[in-house]
Amino acid sequence: MDIFKNSARVATLSNGIRVVGECIPYFPSATVGVWIGAGSGFETPETNGLSHFIEHMLFKSTENRSILDIAKEIDYLGGNVNAFTSKECTCYYAKVIEEHLPRVMALFSDILMCCRFEPEELERERGVILEEIAMSADTPDDTVLELLSEAYFGEHPLGLPILGFADKIATVSREEILDYKAKNYRPDNIVISISGMFDFDAFVELCEKLFGSLKAREHSASVPNLEEPAYKAIIREKDIEQVHIAQAWPGVGHKDKRLYPLSVACNLLGGGNASRLFQKIREEMGAAYSVYSYPSVYARLGSIVVYAATSPENAQKVSHALHEEIHRMIDTLDPTEFEMSKEQMRVSFILGIENGFTRMSALGRGILLNNELQEPREVMDRMSAVTFEQVREEIARTFSGKYAVAAVGQNVEDLLL
Repeated sequence: MDIFKNSARVATLSNGIRVVGECIPYFPSATVGVWIGAGSGFETPETNGLSHFIEHMLFKSTENRSILDIAKEIDYLGGNVNAFTSKECTCYYAKVIEEHLPRVMALFSDILMCCRFEPEELERERGVILEEIAMSADTPDDTVLELLSEAYFGEHPLGLPILGFADKIATVSREEILDYKAKNYRPDNIVISISGMFDFDAFVELCEKLFGSLKAREHSASVPNLEEPAYKAIIREKDIEQVHIAQAWPGVGHKDKRLYPLSVACNLLGGGNASRLFQKIREEMGAAYSVYSYPSVYARLGSIVVYAATSPENAQKVSHALHEEIHRMIDTLDPTEFEMSKEQMRVSFILGIENGFTRMSALGRGILLNNELQEPREVMDRMSAVTFEQVREEIARTFSGKYAVAAVGQNVEDLLL
């Protein structure tokens, strides 16, 4: 069997929900996800945090199950049932053996369509989420990356925090939450994806039975275009042991032809142990344990993120070194490290597609956000087609202009940013 050939099939239920699945007969399990086009990138300052709030509430009681019933069903299925909210989507997912697919899909149907949002449960979960926000505020690497989103995207919805702000979460009403759910949990905004051991036709029939009664409702707003990044500097003084520095440079969206050359450039900068930043700041200077870069890619927008954590005494040196190494890379990139970076990315991709969750996610996100299936072979071909000159061009284009920056820690107001 060719693991690079996409054998996925797509079907549409009677109400417009899309189902995408890839049967992998040598997998002993199936990984399934219900994807909703709701995340902080679709929110406004008035609705910020509601996607995440709803994700929490759906695991509370329904018209058919108590909280304990839901917990027992999750344990019966093996306990590998969960959910997450991101900037662009909310996903409810599970990894189960094939014979348990009807039970887990019945559970997902129940929590999505019959959740009661009991006032007492809502108030308890409000407290849980406020604690989660406080915990995130005590996690400086989380904090600096959320501040970086605000510094780069500005007033664009992608600049809003996924968890929301505490003052809004503390006061949001049950009616506001239900209204947001009704506008976003609609058939045309839902994709069910599955990868592993299953029968596609039988699965589509099961989904029709369990989800086909969900009615279409009014559309919510789409993510607006970003005319120009904000390129702000945001700092937060915090009495902690390290200074956390993050920078965002211009990136691209999923469909942009520059994505692969830019990803190779980003990998060269801080994607592995042999990368420029790791070798300079950790191995040569001994000034940081954690230093890396990665592409942050959304449907139509993106950025290149650079991150380092260091002591207050070394913060100034590390900040200078980040920029020196970035600009040195523009002039000193050589073919050998370019080829090594491409190979690292190729192998990482191959190893990744052995994972059922990775494959299920690629299917779900692809259909939900771009309405397309991307062949693994196509990804490999695009990686292979990246040239040395393309990467040099992307390095010069991306890292020679403006950038956004965030910093959290002691004396960050004195940090040269």
